[in-house]
Amino acid sequence: MDIVRLGKSGLQVSRICLGTMTFGAGADEATSFQLMDRFVEQGGTFLDTANVYTTGVSEEIVGRWIKERGVRDQVVLATKVYGAMSDRPNDRGLSRIHIQRSVEASLRRLQTDVIDLYQIHRWCLESEPEETLEALNDLVRQGKVRYIGCSNLKAWHLARYLTLAAERRWSRFVSIQPIYSALNRGIENEVLELCAEEGLGVIVYNPLAGGVLTGKYARGATPAPGTRLGDMTVYQGRYLTETALDLVDAFVAAAVERGVTPAQLALAWVMAEPRVTCPIIGARTMAQLNDTMGGMEVQLSPEERAAIPAMPPGRWVGVDPVYDR
Repeated sequence: MDIVRLGKSGLQVSRICLGTMTFGAGADEATSFQLMDRFVEQGGTFLDTANVYTTGVSEEIVGRWIKERGVRDQVVLATKVYGAMSDRPNDRGLSRIHIQRSVEASLRRLQTDVIDLYQIHRWCLESEPEETLEALNDLVRQGKVRYIGCSNLKAWHLARYLTLAAERRWSRFVSIQPIYSALNRGIENEVLELCAEEGLGVIVYNPLAGGVLTGKYARGATPAPGTRLGDMTVYQGRYLTETALDLVDAFVAAAVERGVTPAQLALAWVMAEPRVTCPIIGARTMAQLNDTMGGMEVQLSPEERAAIPAMPPGRWVGVDPVYDR
């Protein structure tokens, strides 16, 4: 697997990032260990989690795997902060108090003394950007965090943070983690251009659109329990529309025509966007992981990519977690 530079930072990451949102939920600990073992066997070095994934269980599983395998120095460890960890009023958001408490809890769960990439999970309406960024800057200065990044921000949100970092001479975001797939191309409007101009890495999630692009969700049928859409109703509003399902039918047909699986074509389509640093792939089973990772072998020219059925540039289907809030 190729190793690439994350934006204009000095951090080197694998071309694919393994997402761990399923760990402790769709994938038990033994399966999660197998998935991480397989990912590393294939040359992967980049792991992404979040404090809110299964309310800390995902971080705990990743931490135990890292300790048991003795691979802390071989992986780039990323996690996120924002989500509610309890019903206490200061146990969510991007306030200084929540950030300080959350990083200590993540460090304990991950069984490490430093987090390589610490990301805010979204824009916060209850904390000023100055408070958030100063708290993150302090963590970098204290040696608890090496780099900081963000996720799910509009372009003007990101520009606000970058301007503050320049004005105050604080640590700046080195990357953003937005949603991106053939069914959601919203970041092509402004975010990708801003990241290219400012030198930020782009770590995209949902390249398979929550599994919808694989064609496994039948039109008019209720998603089965144990699937991404069956367990997370927010994904149903995001992707289960007539427009999306029409596109999926055409996308699956295009994959069959090329002799690859829909999951592989979905990953290849995302990786063929030159402004994307690396996509995040997730899996509940080894078969899913092996299938998706096969997309690394599929090369699409700009002309071939443009011919793949997808939403028009800059458009998305369903409810977008950034642009529709």
